[in-house]
Amino acid sequence: MDVLLQAIASGLLIGMVYALISVGLTLIFGLMEIVNFAHGEFLMLAMYAAFWGSLLFGLDPMVSLPATVLALAALGVLTYYGIIARILKAPMLAQIFATFGLGLLLRGLAQFFWTANFRTVPDSFLAGLFGGTVRVGAVSLGVPQIAAALLAGLAFAGLYLFIRHTRTGLALQAVAEDRGTAALMGINSDRMFALGWGLGAGCVGIAGAVLASFYYIYPSVGVLFALIAYIVVALGGFGSVPGALVAGLLVGLVEVVSPTLFGFSPAYKYAVVFGLYLVVVLIRPRGLFGQF
Repeated sequence: MDVLLQAIASGLLIGMVYALISVGLTLIFGLMEIVNFAHGEFLMLAMYAAFWGSLLFGLDPMVSLPATVLALAALGVLTYYGIIARILKAPMLAQIFATFGLGLLLRGLAQFFWTANFRTVPDSFLAGLFGGTVRVGAVSLGVPQIAAALLAGLAFAGLYLFIRHTRTGLALQAVAEDRGTAALMGINSDRMFALGWGLGAGCVGIAGAVLASFYYIYPSVGVLFALIAYIVVALGGFGSVPGALVAGLLVGLVEVVSPTLFGFSPAYKYAVVFGLYLVVVLIRPRGLFGQF
């Protein structure tokens, strides 16, 4: 039972990070029906930003987090105006190849300039706080993982309140619902699209900054996280912010708990996650929170 409780706690913590990575992806899709296949590379850049901020300027990832988020948000807006705005009316295949090619470019540049070596943030504040772990009964939790989950929860709450209870958030919803009618109401769809990309990249910037405190940093680090993010978005329902939260927690739990519960090697944990995805998609093609 202690081992199972440990697995559940660890699964919930990493699930919050998965949800935060995925919400930017689902926000962009819900707004424009475009999948950002460079999403994992945005995460990788955020992790490197935290790493170089620590190495060159002595800034802990938690201190440099605002700058990392702003830099990623700017990258998102630049990506929209530089690439996406030019292919909005292009065939879907062209849109897919544009973001996929951007991801390959960013990954290749990272490997060229920073090599393929694995790096870690030295002397992270969170890793040293309370000795790096907190015990709750028989459950041991990593301080960086707790901080990541808490920041993810705050970011989710802030994003949800922004979308639901501000004029700009309502404008985003209007554009996602019907661009033509939104334009008749005086809403600039182009600005809303740019804002959506900025918010989506900013969310992954938060995730990258907190992940840098306890995860290895290398040019391909975003590949696995991006694949999990696509699964989370599909499970929760494309365009659903609450769906991304629920599905992220579910994927985190299944990933960590299934090897403990069923006694197989952790190497097969992703097979269980993919199996869950197939079952849900067969039953509800639009995801748990999607509409039929």
